[in-house]
Amino acid sequence: MLGTKSRYAVTAMLDLALKKGEDPVCISDIAVRQELPENYLEQLFSKLRRAGLVESTRGKKGGYRLSREPEAISVSEVILAVDASLKATACSSRRGCRHKGVTCLSHDLWEGLERHVESYLSAFSLKDVIKGKTDAINLFRGDLSHG
Repeated sequence: MLGTKSRYAVTAMLDLALKKGEDPVCISDIAVRQELPENYLEQLFSKLRRAGLVESTRGKKGGYRLSREPEAISVSEVILAVDASLKATACSSRRGCRHKGVTCLSHDLWEGLERHVESYLSAFSLKDVIKGKTDAINLFRGDLSHG
């Protein structure tokens, strides 16, 4: 479900959040600190910039910085900027994901999982992750039980 694009983008955005208030951050510095491939990060930052999550500065002291405060950027925003969906399967979100408009047997199960994952990732900002405030047990207490 969540591939390297998502994981690398979230990691890079967390790196930027930690450097907030400093000079713009070079992709090569993020790549070294986080042990990520620089050329891959360049592609991701292009998407993050188009999504309005980062701003770029050119020149000798150029680089990237967050376009908003870390508490105003959710983890799901970052993932959707680079991956375009949080799909659990190849099913489409519309009914009739199989031939002749038939819905696959597990469609509702996977669609429900996708909603929970998106809700979970939307609940956390970059600041929450940095501060270690990602306790799913407290966040979703009771939400996942069957009454």
